[in-house]
Amino acid sequence: MITLKGDSVYLRALEPNDLEFVYAMENDQSIWEVSNTQTPYSRFLVRQYLENAHQDIYEAKQLRLAICQDEDFPAIGLIDLFEFDPKNNRAGIGIVIQNKDNRNQKVGSEALGLLIKYAFHHLNLHQLYANINVGNVASIALFTKFGFKETGIKKDWILQNNQYQDEAIFQLINKQL
Repeated sequence: MITLKGDSVYLRALEPNDLEFVYAMENDQSIWEVSNTQTPYSRFLVRQYLENAHQDIYEAKQLRLAICQDEDFPAIGLIDLFEFDPKNNRAGIGIVIQNKDNRNQKVGSEALGLLIKYAFHHLNLHQLYANINVGNVASIALFTKFGFKETGIKKDWILQNNQYQDEAIFQLINKQL
């Protein structure tokens, strides 16, 4: 079994030729609210990030992978483990699919399933968590499909369009440890 390859999705490390894709994703203001981004990134900064992407998760405390539909095709999204905490065996998890046409095609679902398996079976994590705006119905449905449970609400957490939004925290505990 290849851990990061599913039936129609392949997760791979970022490559130098992903520069324009990552640059476009980081500067897409329509997804800034889910990525906690508030300022644009230059190609120089993205290039520096890609040059340091070889650091393993224990060193960088994060892992960002490209979501591809085949090993030979370009990335269509990104999936991350962030705030990796090896002492407490936990990490945050986030996912974004760039093109709206690729959403609701089960691509995100398959990618999330692959990364959950990787986190629990290879990194031996005890738990994963996701921070999701309470109005993001699609993301809530995706994460709850995999057994994530809402464990709290952060009131007025995100300022969006001059209105404060609540953010829910969802956790998935690895019961196999």
